Amino acid sequence: MVSFTATYTSITGQPRTVKIKASDALSARRLLRRRGIKADDLRQDKGKNKAKAALNSGSNASVGWLSMDLGEAFQKPPGVKEKAIWASKLAALVDAGVPIVRSLDLMATQQKLPMFKKALTSVGLEVNQGTAMAAAMRQWPKVFDQLTIAMVEAGEAGGVLDESLKRLAKLLEDNARLQNQIKGALGYPIAVLVIAILVFLGMTIFLIPTFAGIFEDLGAELPLFTQLMVDLSALLRSSASLVFAGMLLVAAWMIGRYYNTHNGRRVLDKLMLKLPLFGDLIMKTATAQFCRIFSSLTRAGVPILMSLEISSETAGNSIISDAILESRTMVQEGVLLSTALTRQKVLPDMALSMLSIGEETGEMDRMLSKVADFYEDEVSASVKALTSMLEPAMIVVVGGIVGSILLAMYLPMFTVFDQIQ
Repeated sequence: MVSFTATYTSITGQPRTVKIKASDALSARRLLRRRGIKADDLRQDKGKNKAKAALNSGSNASVGWLSMDLGEAFQKPPGVKEKAIWASKLAALVDAGVPIVRSLDLMATQQKLPMFKKALTSVGLEVNQGTAMAAAMRQWPKVFDQLTIAMVEAGEAGGVLDESLKRLAKLLEDNARLQNQIKGALGYPIAVLVIAILVFLGMTIFLIPTFAGIFEDLGAELPLFTQLMVDLSALLRSSASLVFAGMLLVAAWMIGRYYNTHNGRRVLDKLMLKLPLFGDLIMKTATAQFCRIFSSLTRAGVPILMSLEISSETAGNSIISDAILESRTMVQEGVLLSTALTRQKVLPDMALSMLSIGEETGEMDRMLSKVADFYEDEVSASVKALTSMLEPAMIVVVGGIVGSILLAMYLPMFTVFDQIQ
């Protein structure tokens, strides 16, 4: 890894510098772009970095650096809920007139997550030395995303940091609530399905062979359905089942690797949008998130191009994300945002119409906020409808699985009773 120093211009027009480590200059620019920084100048540091100095100082220092890196690698970054609570408390402290350095120190002492605590302590030290809070937060990309950094930077530029933090807290809380609704809707049927599959495998592997041995000793002829279940039980207990399970794991791994590529993500995300019931829910969720985040960013004073780039990263679907980025390029060339998004043919017509009206009236952020409210209500209604449909479907699936096992075990009994008579 090589150390680079990048010079960039903040949204207030002031020149700033940031240090970053990467394998080469191209990778460094990519990392900066992910942080929302467009470098005006990028230079490689000529001096030896601290890691090499530590390695030259002795083996004990090497072990220390290694253990520290491994410790950070396994630390859990803060989630949306933790960052929402942090932003809300920090906004209250700043609004009460507590100095920002003191506020950051107080927030650091209250954090239970080691990575979050370390990041806040580091940001507080940097701010105490005269660094802007947003610039200090950029040193911790695993903790602070572009959305958080942009809102803080806009608040610092306008002298309304407390207001920006309140908007950020509200935005993160809305996103957390939206995610929890979807997780709650999908969590129950997935849990029931997993339990049903485990029950089916347990009864097929351990229970059916016992009954099959009893019926064989009695000399009963097994019905076709029972024989099929006995053959399935023998197959599951053979080595072929392990081979099949291994093939499933390899297939899942390959799909995961394919999804990590840009083309693979686009193909699978496009299929997700076409799924019945779930595709419409994904589209409504992405539309609500885009409208809410873009509205909050523009209202806070973040430039429209940066707002579009940040919004694209929070869409949750690569098809929608790429459409927003394509629209960003068109806006940069002078095309209206509503026109650019309409050409992409991704977002719903109602959202595009409201956006066009907002552009005409000069209240785009207000209109998008209303659109976000509408689609968040739509997501809530869709989640309730989906849950009401999935719950009886899961009951039918579980009943069918248990019923098929019981039917396979009881059918031979009728043959035995006929022989006795």
